[in-house]
Amino acid sequence: MSVKRVLALVLGGGRGTRLYPLTRDRSKPAVPLAGKYRIIDVPLSNCINSGVQRIYVLTQFNSVSLHRHIRRTYTFDPFSGGFVEILAAQQTLDSPGWYQGTADAVRQNLRYLQQPDIKHVLILSGDQLYRMNYADMLATHVAHKADVTIAGIPVQDEAAGALGIMRLDANGRVEGFLEKPQTAAELAMVRTDPSWIERQGIPPLGRSLMASMGIYLFDRDCLLDLLTKTDYQDFGKEVFPTAIRAKHVQLHPFDGYWEDIGTIRSYFQCNLDLAGTNPPFDLVNAEAPIYSRGRFLPPSRIGGASIRDSLVSDGCVIGAGAVIENSVIGLRCLIGKNVVIRDSVVLGNDFYETDHGLADGVARGLPPLGIGDDTIIAGAIIDKNVRIGRRVRIVNEHGWVNTADDDRFTIRDGVAVIPKDAVVPDGWLPEPAFVKPT
Repeated sequence: MSVKRVLALVLGGGRGTRLYPLTRDRSKPAVPLAGKYRIIDVPLSNCINSGVQRIYVLTQFNSVSLHRHIRRTYTFDPFSGGFVEILAAQQTLDSPGWYQGTADAVRQNLRYLQQPDIKHVLILSGDQLYRMNYADMLATHVAHKADVTIAGIPVQDEAAGALGIMRLDANGRVEGFLEKPQTAAELAMVRTDPSWIERQGIPPLGRSLMASMGIYLFDRDCLLDLLTKTDYQDFGKEVFPTAIRAKHVQLHPFDGYWEDIGTIRSYFQCNLDLAGTNPPFDLVNAEAPIYSRGRFLPPSRIGGASIRDSLVSDGCVIGAGAVIENSVIGLRCLIGKNVVIRDSVVLGNDFYETDHGLADGVARGLPPLGIGDDTIIAGAIIDKNVRIGRRVRIVNEHGWVNTADDDRFTIRDGVAVIPKDAVVPDGWLPEPAFVKPT
């Protein structure tokens, strides 16, 4: 069965409140990742590497930058028939309101699924990091003559409380589904024999629960039937459990790195993991690269700095004596002399300042774009286009503050975030939020 008859729908997500303030001015899939990418690049790259070239991205909130990125990045040649197009929420005679959930978003766009050459529909999330060949998932779907196939990953008991866990028969058909099981009795109801997992070519390693990855492959007509005969709004909580009762739902087992980037803490940790010496997800892959927008930027210039276990993107200027450890440095970062950056994610800048702009900023008492001399940053996320002066200290001492808000910063999940376009003056110390009282 050819992937050319597969249509992919990438769900852009809701307001992204758990990723605030990174989602204050952009949608969740548009949040930068690993210095030079955006989160949306991951599912789109997986599609392209799998041969799936007809892709719609469903968006609703703060979607301007996401639209711009997709328009500038994903252009196919005219002979392939491929495309990546945006389906933004809009009022029509049939659908007067905004998307009310993942299933409702697809329901409001059913006309795009009803093209005669569409056989299967692939439903993807726009906020996950993983590498998968969807052609393998299609092969599983066809081999088992399934109506719906769902990707699942084995997890240990400790992780089950945040995931949807599936109960399987001996052939991998999904017979039951339990959302976020908490008790030993609930876990026993959905436990999978580790020997069965091993027969799928996956080492159990103490894992005996199969968790839903939120990746679905539907027969097109089956999906139309499920959405037109119900008013369900969510795939994971409503459509999928209903499909288990009425249709043949098959598991596609997966064993690899998979991270749902849904919170500030998960986003922060994911980026730091990618910067490590042995990252769990390697961005370097000749057969399945992650694509993004090509930019005409100079090589990064590093003036006598010490850099260890970090990702440094294009167009950066890093001053003498700077120390950067276990961090991600985004595009066009301008880092002064003797700056210390540890365990942090710096998203960079969208532009370089002109001489006129720099002089105007100085006249208004603003620090230059970037990070000033002798500043210390640890355990933080610095969003784009931030002006941080000299001798500034942004350190959440021992992570003791979990949540806080100030004019110039936010703390979520113990991570300090300096929001986009913020201005932090020379010598600024965020007392008393970051310093534990004696």
